[in-house]
Amino acid sequence: MLNFKNNNFRTVLAAVSLAGLAFSAQAHEPQGGIGLHYGVGDHYSRTELVYETPSIELYRFDSNWGHIDLNGEFGAAYWKANGSRSPSNVWQFNAIPMFRWWMGERFYVEAGIGATAFTRTRFADENISTAFQFGDHIGLGFLATPNNRFGLRYSHYSNAGIKRPNPGLDVVQLTYTYQF
Repeated sequence: MLNFKNNNFRTVLAAVSLAGLAFSAQAHEPQGGIGLHYGVGDHYSRTELVYETPSIELYRFDSNWGHIDLNGEFGAAYWKANGSRSPSNVWQFNAIPMFRWWMGERFYVEAGIGATAFTRTRFADENISTAFQFGDHIGLGFLATPNNRFGLRYSHYSNAGIKRPNPGLDVVQLTYTYQF
């Protein structure tokens, strides 16, 4: 259960809100997008619908080393446990700043860490202790056409030791983003 009276939670929520406003600013190449991520982990799967803000170019390298962009990802995910694990499902909502190093026109590597909230603290026979979790992400991908991007991402969700137990949830995901 989310505790809105907790000062740490309010601070994180305020920071995420401010980051969302910053990410919504006009970018060098103002292409936001909507995406679908599907991942599998140990005894569960995860399906997420994502809104991606327009990118902000942070740094352009000399020569042909590409550039680094920052995007905000806001998502809603549905987790489903395999077999008779209980509870068998949970919803998750997140805000993740994603850094992408475009090594040319089509290929990138990405990384991000952000806030995430689960609708319960138990899932798939696991006690994750807190509804508030951090999401750590690393991946790679390519731009197939000016509007279609595909990727592969590893994500880890845990409460960073705020409360025990802290088993964490890991997924390997295929990502698709339609850029507009």
